[in-house]
Amino acid sequence: MEQQRFKKRKLPNKKRLIILLVLLLVITYLWLNSDTIITSLFEVKE
Repeated sequence: MEQQRFKKRKLPNKKRLIILLVLLLVITYLWLNSDTIITSLFEVKE
């Protein structure tokens, strides 16, 4: 019984994996550029 359950493992969802990778890239990019983004947000526009 146990081995049957083991063999029926779900295949990894490729779409979800790609979305997670893209999210990770975006978050790291924002994290690395957070300083410039914050300064540009609070910059006084004349």
